[in-house]
Amino acid sequence: MWVPTKNKKYGVAVYNWEGDTRYGLSLEIGDTVQILEECEGWFRGFCSKNRSLKGIFPTSYVCVKSCRVENEGANEVVTPLEDAVVNEVTLVLREWGHIWKKLYLERESYKFSTLRKVMWELLDWRRQMITGTLTQDQVRALQLKITSKVDWGNRKLGLDLVPRVGALMVDPTTMSIVELHQVHVQSSESSQGASARGTVRRPREGPGALKRVLTHHLYFCMRDFRLNVGEDIEIFFSLYDTKRAAYISERFLVKISKEGFSSYVERLHSNCTIFTDLGTSDLNRDIVVVAHVMRVGRMLLSDSAKHKLPQLYRRPYGVAVLNISEFLHKEREQTTPQDLDQEFSFKVYQCEEKDFHTLHEFIIKKQSNKFSPVSGQGNYGIDVSLKLLHGELPQVKEDNALLLKNMAVTRKLGFADVIMPGDVRNDLYLILERGEFERGGKSTGKNIEVTVLVLDNTGKLLDDTLFGASGMDGSSYYQSVVIYHHNSPWWAETIRLAVPIDRFYGAHVRLEFRHCSTRDKTDKKLFGFSFFRLMVDGGATIHDGLHELYIYKCEDKGRLDPAVYLNLPIGAWDPIPGIQDVPSPFGRSTKEVVCVRTLLCSTKLTQNDDLLALLQWKAHPNNIKEALDGVLKLNGEELVKFLQDVLDALFSMFSTEDGSSTAHSYLVFHVLVSIFSLLEDTKFEHFKPVMDAYITGHFAAALVYKGLLSHVQQSADLAQTTDSQEPIQKIFRSLEYIFKFIIQSRLLFARATGCQYEENFKKDLLSVFAAINKMLSQPGEVILPTQISLLTNISPVYEQLQQVLPTIECTQLATAMLASLPRDLPPQLAQAKLTAIRHLVTSKLFHDSESRSLLLSATCTHLRPHLAQRNELKLSSDILADITSYLFKQRESQIAAGKTNVLHHDMEIICISILDMLLQTVLIILDRTATVVGYLVACLVGILQLMETSHYRLIWAELSSRESTKPLKDFLLRLFLVFRDLVKQDVFPQDWFVMKAETNLVMLEALKEFSFPLTNRFLADRHAFDHQLWTNYFNLAVSFLTQPALQLEQFSEVKRNKVVIRYSDLRVVMGFQILEMWSTLGEHKIAFIPSMVGPFMEVTLVPEPELRKATLRIFFDMMEVEQRARGNFKQVESELIDKLDLLISENKGDDEYRQLFNTILLDRVQSEDPAWRDSGAAFISSVTRLLERLLDYRSVIQGDENRDKRMSCTYNLLNFYKNEIDRKEMYIRYIHKLHDLHLAAENFSEAGFTMKLYADQLTWGMNPLPASPHFPAQPEWQRKEMIYRKIVHYFDKGKCWEQGIPLCKELAELYEYRLFDYSKLSHILNTQAKFFDNILMQLRPEPEYFRVGFYGLSFPLFVRNKVFVYRGLEYERIGAFTQRLQTEFPSAQILMKNTLPEDNIVNSDGQYIQICNVKPLSDNESVFSKGMFPVPEKIASFYQVNMIKKFQSDRPVHKGPIHKDNEFKSLWIERTTLETCNSLPGILRWFEVTKRKCDEIPPVRFACETMENVNAELRQLIYYHTNEPGLNINPLSMRLQGIIDANVMGGIAKYQEAFFVPEFITSHPEFSEFVYKLRALIFDQVHDLEAGLIVHGQLAPPEVQPLHRRLMERLSQMKAGLRHLAPHLDIMQSSDSYHRKMGSIVHMPLPPVPVDKNNPTYEGVNGICSRSSGSSGNYGHLAMEADDIYSKPGEKENGDGSAPPVPARGDIRPKSAGYNTIVEMARNPMGSPRNEYTSLPSVRPTHSREGSIDADHPPVLRKSKPRALSPHMNGNDQSHRNSWPDGEAAPPLPPRGCTPDKRPPEYTPPAPPKRLGANNKNSLDGGDNISNGSGENQSIGSAEWGPVIDASDPPILSPRSQQPPAPPPIPPKGTPPLALSTTPVDPATANENYSVPPRLRSSTMESTNSTTSP
Repeated sequence: MWVPTKNKKYGVAVYNWEGDTRYGLSLEIGDTVQILEECEGWFRGFCSKNRSLKGIFPTSYVCVKSCRVENEGANEVVTPLEDAVVNEVTLVLREWGHIWKKLYLERESYKFSTLRKVMWELLDWRRQMITGTLTQDQVRALQLKITSKVDWGNRKLGLDLVPRVGALMVDPTTMSIVELHQVHVQSSESSQGASARGTVRRPREGPGALKRVLTHHLYFCMRDFRLNVGEDIEIFFSLYDTKRAAYISERFLVKISKEGFSSYVERLHSNCTIFTDLGTSDLNRDIVVVAHVMRVGRMLLSDSAKHKLPQLYRRPYGVAVLNISEFLHKEREQTTPQDLDQEFSFKVYQCEEKDFHTLHEFIIKKQSNKFSPVSGQGNYGIDVSLKLLHGELPQVKEDNALLLKNMAVTRKLGFADVIMPGDVRNDLYLILERGEFERGGKSTGKNIEVTVLVLDNTGKLLDDTLFGASGMDGSSYYQSVVIYHHNSPWWAETIRLAVPIDRFYGAHVRLEFRHCSTRDKTDKKLFGFSFFRLMVDGGATIHDGLHELYIYKCEDKGRLDPAVYLNLPIGAWDPIPGIQDVPSPFGRSTKEVVCVRTLLCSTKLTQNDDLLALLQWKAHPNNIKEALDGVLKLNGEELVKFLQDVLDALFSMFSTEDGSSTAHSYLVFHVLVSIFSLLEDTKFEHFKPVMDAYITGHFAAALVYKGLLSHVQQSADLAQTTDSQEPIQKIFRSLEYIFKFIIQSRLLFARATGCQYEENFKKDLLSVFAAINKMLSQPGEVILPTQISLLTNISPVYEQLQQVLPTIECTQLATAMLASLPRDLPPQLAQAKLTAIRHLVTSKLFHDSESRSLLLSATCTHLRPHLAQRNELKLSSDILADITSYLFKQRESQIAAGKTNVLHHDMEIICISILDMLLQTVLIILDRTATVVGYLVACLVGILQLMETSHYRLIWAELSSRESTKPLKDFLLRLFLVFRDLVKQDVFPQDWFVMKAETNLVMLEALKEFSFPLTNRFLADRHAFDHQLWTNYFNLAVSFLTQPALQLEQFSEVKRNKVVIRYSDLRVVMGFQILEMWSTLGEHKIAFIPSMVGPFMEVTLVPEPELRKATLRIFFDMMEVEQRARGNFKQVESELIDKLDLLISENKGDDEYRQLFNTILLDRVQSEDPAWRDSGAAFISSVTRLLERLLDYRSVIQGDENRDKRMSCTYNLLNFYKNEIDRKEMYIRYIHKLHDLHLAAENFSEAGFTMKLYADQLTWGMNPLPASPHFPAQPEWQRKEMIYRKIVHYFDKGKCWEQGIPLCKELAELYEYRLFDYSKLSHILNTQAKFFDNILMQLRPEPEYFRVGFYGLSFPLFVRNKVFVYRGLEYERIGAFTQRLQTEFPSAQILMKNTLPEDNIVNSDGQYIQICNVKPLSDNESVFSKGMFPVPEKIASFYQVNMIKKFQSDRPVHKGPIHKDNEFKSLWIERTTLETCNSLPGILRWFEVTKRKCDEIPPVRFACETMENVNAELRQLIYYHTNEPGLNINPLSMRLQGIIDANVMGGIAKYQEAFFVPEFITSHPEFSEFVYKLRALIFDQVHDLEAGLIVHGQLAPPEVQPLHRRLMERLSQMKAGLRHLAPHLDIMQSSDSYHRKMGSIVHMPLPPVPVDKNNPTYEGVNGICSRSSGSSGNYGHLAMEADDIYSKPGEKENGDGSAPPVPARGDIRPKSAGYNTIVEMARNPMGSPRNEYTSLPSVRPTHSREGSIDADHPPVLRKSKPRALSPHMNGNDQSHRNSWPDGEAAPPLPPRGCTPDKRPPEYTPPAPPKRLGANNKNSLDGGDNISNGSGENQSIGSAEWGPVIDASDPPILSPRSQQPPAPPPIPPKGTPPLALSTTPVDPATANENYSVPPRLRSSTMESTNSTTSP
């Protein structure tokens, strides 16, 4: 039983599961699931990526995780209880994963690899977060790193910005809109500064920059020391400023044992330190790290190491220098610490010991002649790592607790740039510089060691006060380095003295000098000492700087009694008067001195005498003025160190015990002001808490308030009259602390006296503010800076006054101050005023309800002018932002506390006082690019967010009255316009989705409120109705609903889920709001027709089913309303169609919408049964069909592979707009689209036909036409002329000249008879003449046609289960065409059989395409019906394959038993005739088949067709050779040989066996006509062969005569084999008797044939030659064509070895699939060994097609009529001489056996003509005799054909039957051409004819070569 889960609500799939069970829910690893129910090892729930699909899955496949459930029930929201950052990374990785895969598919390799790297890093960091092994510091640092990386990736991928504070995403429900906007601004800045490494670059300094980091620290760690000295090593590291040539830090010591660095571990982190308190200025300097290497051991390394030394000496060894300036500059740009330290290595150098103290300078200056590297160190000496840290030291230690734990701190020599109040430092630095010592009578110098001690005045040693460096413990004495044999040693060592403050006064430093002898092994010998006191008389510490100390001689340490030597002078500079004359018990040489430097860094001690004089003013009352003047000149460091003592002294001097002023009060006041001003410096701003602590805890001057108030008032009064404003400005800048002391003093006094003199205090206070207000009201340039200073600093004063005055009185003082300002203020003063206002609204005064109302009123009053004038908008927006933020927080806290309506009055003030002006300002500046726009919009939305219904009602009431509603209307219109711009313009950046979503929530609530005034104030009656307002409301609502930020379908899965959970689908809410408002309109609905049809259409197109179902009903209302008002709904219909076309093209709508539109509206029409039911249903159906076509068009709008689909869809649409709804403008629009598609595809003819559609819509009138995107404004005739000329140009480029000629004629008529523009007339006539010439002279390849069937339900609707005929491209064979279709439909399968597909294919979900060739069936009778004579081939050939609507394809079918020796007995032909909806070519290269007819052709009829074709081609060939004896004889020889050999070998015998037997005639009497016809055709072929052999015998050269004789013999055999067909007659007699009806070929003259003028060789012969040589079979076998689907694989070779047969037309024309097979089967009755059919097409691309014969009325044979020769081809043309001599007639043909020649001997017989059966309806071929009307035939010879044509009744000749062979192909370059005559042809010239493309040339040559090969 399924049980709802309580705790198990959320899980993650840990295995893949296919869901292969009933109701199973498939899962992939990582999918998150929400669990609803549980049952015995199964869960039921849904996956987060598809919440609508619910199913079951095993519990073991899911890891259940703890979660938080909100809104339990049907709409519960489950959130995993994980770290917020971990949860965010999880969602981010899911979202990025889809993008990553998409990048891979798009081959974006760089982005793909980069994103993969970042995702791997995020995965690793997420793993670290989940493990729970990190410290809190590490977790915080890792969170920042993760979020920085996520923000960087989102920005790079164009995803939404994540608003966050720190590392955590903000919850937008917990903050106001303005706060959310500020968070977005900050997050955007951080995101733009993020890098791929996960770090954030510091924003540049500026007004909007974040608070600067002023303190930096350098983490330093020595990693290795690679020198082996053999003794213990001490390395002192310090920072050195190369520009100032001074050290800026203490020294840091690292000790290394003689065994090596790795063996020495004194304590943890002993090799690491942190150099602290580096300021920004320090980082900009040239800083180096200097390492002084000291060895501890023997005096000389050369000394013997065998004996243990009693003494160890610190000796110089080397120096290393590392420049870190570049590192510091680079690291300074990072505000977050980096994970990895940067490592460096640098070498150690040596020099002479006397120069050791300057060796670092030599290295820095690269004075290589003075130093050399230490030998044995290789390339490296010291390895260190550095890392720069930022911020105050306590915070840095907290952030890097593990790194800096127990680490030595190396301080800066001096104070940091920022002195913190808690910093306690009491360090005195002693720098041992140098000494000058006498030789003492020795030749060598001394080895001097200095011992430093700190003692008190009694001689007691102060323990642990000396630190030679950080990193070492304090000691009681310090021993310096020893310089060998040098009496002027430079030690340059820095020692820190940490003397307790209570022992500092009597302490002194003693320097003891000892000689370290290398010979004497005893202790070091004392020979002198020096000393100096730490403090001088008066309490001042020893001054910083260089001090020369006397060296007193002493060899006995017991004599060193402080009581004795402290009375001696320290040096020549000793400040104690008369001490130089004191006698000394110690000797002293005037030449011996030691130089030391001191530097005091103390927060407790001072070296300043003026400060001491101030602190001790009571001891010297006469010097108070000098002391005060001296304090004014002090630097801040000294003052803040003794701040409390200084303030106590000053207030003591300020007034007497009764509060009266003293003589020094004025000067003391200015000193106080100076100190207060000091706290504004960034270096000392951290001392403000110290000052506050002093005021509250230590200040005790209870009467100073009187004097302070008096001085402030005097300053305000003085400012109005004096020119010296700087002191007054300084006072006003310190008002905050002045009043803090005033108030604290008054509180102390009141506490002591019981609030005495309260009224006097208030009076004094009011006087001060009155003076201030008066000063503010004064104009003038001089006083302006003072006024600005006052306004900038006075706001905190009012907040402080709450301690002594009621809050409302403080607020009144503040508002009075603001009111005192003049109305027109200078810009600087206006800024100061707004700054003061902002401080007031953020102060505690604003927390009091009564004060807040007062401040809000004053603030709104002062803001309105700025908003109206649009100046200081940023400050104004900041003030409004602060107000709305505070009010939002107050409202939330009050709601949480159960209080309501507390802020109602405040919001009323804002709504009435500022909202309208803010709205107007936003509307004006919204279209600008100023950055302040976003801030103002956020303020506006923030105010609306706080408004409730009562506030809106208050506004409606305030803005409307009984007299006029115009103010309310204007306000609403402005609101509507602002909202419209908010949803349409990018007010906020594109990636601020959260901000936009929250804004939409507020706008949606506001739109609901707007419905009240619309329905109550502007709809109550007809007069109150406002169409403009309602229209704007509806347009706004539609814009809101259709904005991109609400289209959930365009979001990623992760984003969509988050949006639905947080906001739901706002479109549905808005849609129902629109529907509700529409329903309230009532009779006013007609006013929105048709204007709102388009906007409402946009609403219904939103892909949300519930919204569509609700809003589609609006269209029914519109139709009904217009029908009722106007009697029809034409406007709704027109507008809906227009907008639908536009919106669908914008990628809106889908097939689901089409179905809903049809279903919902039709159901509504049928259910309510209105009077217009039929017209409404028809309209809905029409729109549904339009939707179908538009959706089809949109689905193929992109991609080159969809170009043909776009053409089909465009064709469907333009037909729809023309035929169904008659929308001319839409029709023309799609004409242009189709035209552009054709031009891009270079379909010029189709482009011309397309533009002809537009031209047909125009007349030659003068009507003006408006401009369009394609044409300017012009008269109608001019546009039609322009289109005609364009069409003519297209037909010219497409070689469709026949279609261009009528247009030329029409233009010629226009130019000649209407425009009288003979220039254009001349041009168009030349174009027309050129077209005529091109028809005769230019080669045009004949296209192939293909039948294409698209079967399957997966095809688009416009081709699904439909059949088309395609017109192929130039020279495109079926193989290339099939490949092109497969590219267009890559998922389709090609059907291999040509039969109609089964139902399972037609109704399947797949895609299947059936392709085969079809033969065009020309209908030329109408074209040439008026012709008197046969049409020349060049003219007629065009119409054989163009302007075609009918097409034919043949398929062989066997009926009955198949005879194994003679298949012709049962071979029928299934002939399919197709008719398309339009002729080809047309406006498309394909058209749908509208009619289909299928006939069966019996075997004998097909045999007749085959014989007719062969005979016609033979006659044509004979005709050419008769008229041009000089032509190459080879084509005729091959044709004769092919026919005769095929027949002798059994070709005709198969026909005899099949059809000329009694059994066939008896069983098939209906075929007797075809049997007789076949017999006649056979006899006709015999006579044609005889005539051909006669011509062949006359023309054959000697080498061909043997072949001729063989052919004569074979013909005799053939004739003998035919005698049984007419045994009672002689063969020739039988043929004569038959031909008496048909006409004699021998006695019939042939007309001349037109030829190409430019080609000396007649193209027709070559055409025949090419077709003959390209023939693929003979009578003896079936040919295997390349594109024949039903050809047999084994029939390729000639089984009987006979010569190649005579083909019908060769490869020049395509034929239908299987056609050649059928022809060859008819030609070869014997056949080849029978093989099975194959369904696989051949891959050879060549293809040919036969002419067509009408089944019922056989036309005159196309090739049976010889063509007349052109005049230039007659015998008089010298360029075409024949083989006969000039003037000699051609030799006559021999007489035929039964037809004696009765003509006179001098008569020269003409060439053998064809026969024409003038009176025989069954005549099969057209003759050359033209009837003269009397039944006699008039013979027209070739000589008379050109000049004389006398034919009163021309015969009806089919142009197709008159067409000569197509022009011959030209062989490709490099291939020897086929010889056309016995005269050799120059290959160079023969190959240069490119009139036939190479593809056709090559195929022809291949066919020729294969045919002529033995």
